[in-house]
Amino acid sequence: MRIGFVGTGVIAWAHAIGLQAMIRAGVLDAAVVAVYDLDGDRAAGFAGVNGATVESSVVGVLERCDAVWVCTPTAAHRAVVEAAAGRGLPVFCEKPLATDLAGAEALAAVVADSGVPAQVGLVLRSAPVFRALREVLASGELGAPMTAIFRDDQYFPVRGVYSSTWRGDVAVAGGGCLIEHSIHDLDILRFCLGEVSEVTGRTADFSGHVGVEDLATVSLQFASGASAELVSVWHDILSRGSTRRVEVFCREGMAWLENDSLGPLHVQTTAGTEVRPCPPPDWVRDLPLGDDEIGLAVSAYVEADRAFLDAVSAGRTPQPSFAEAVVAHRLVDAAYRSSAAGGTPLSLA
Repeated sequence: MRIGFVGTGVIAWAHAIGLQAMIRAGVLDAAVVAVYDLDGDRAAGFAGVNGATVESSVVGVLERCDAVWVCTPTAAHRAVVEAAAGRGLPVFCEKPLATDLAGAEALAAVVADSGVPAQVGLVLRSAPVFRALREVLASGELGAPMTAIFRDDQYFPVRGVYSSTWRGDVAVAGGGCLIEHSIHDLDILRFCLGEVSEVTGRTADFSGHVGVEDLATVSLQFASGASAELVSVWHDILSRGSTRRVEVFCREGMAWLENDSLGPLHVQTTAGTEVRPCPPPDWVRDLPLGDDEIGLAVSAYVEADRAFLDAVSAGRTPQPSFAEAVVAHRLVDAAYRSSAAGGTPLSLA
């Protein structure tokens, strides 16, 4: 499988590190062969480490690969995905799909019409601790889920390890912490608790990037009767990386986590509290990733990337699909519209 990358920033490195580990371990029969980035020096550094060739255009990458990873800033996703779909190439596209709901729906339609295998980088679904949370809630051992409290914070990603200055530009990113980071959170809340019936949102801007909120609060009502409260914040505490804390209260117990990859998952009932390890699958633990912060952070991407390539090889529809991503975009859009209307609840029925 010849792999191409369009966009060679931080998120492309997360995928490439995992892909190369799987290739070295014999888990994948693949090679990264071609890359393109508007920043030629960045593309050259990425290509050199990955044994790839720097191409002078998106088309150059697509002509040489069997599947492409789209890791550009959000506003550039559509052109690359359309070009890949037009050539019948499988696409792994980073989230969010587009800067707004209409763009996401249009891009999903392009993929559906072309019939190409396509997956979106909503990688929290691949995180062992969130799989464990979903399983314990679905099992019924804690009774009916009642409410979730979800806090997501990281430093504003225009600096530090991210250095993604484009995330401060609404025309490129579409918004701030809600669409760019917490689209993950809304997706995983729906993944664990079911369909959403009502959304209430509030956003604020403390940093001065026009149209790019650094605080979002979202209330969700689910068809099951459960509710959730999400707080998403981008701050300037550079010593504090991306962190998620989640608590879910059920009728007969609660579950909580504060490591959004490996856990552990804490489960408390009347009988006491149990700490449940959430290790990755054995094949992931055996990869040459290392047990440092980078290795741990890459593990969810490893599972997502292998799932994509396995689905392509087997002729299955990769998950999460563009259609699933559009549902997450609808939740983001509803939260923005609610905020613009002064926090008016919006029904999704």
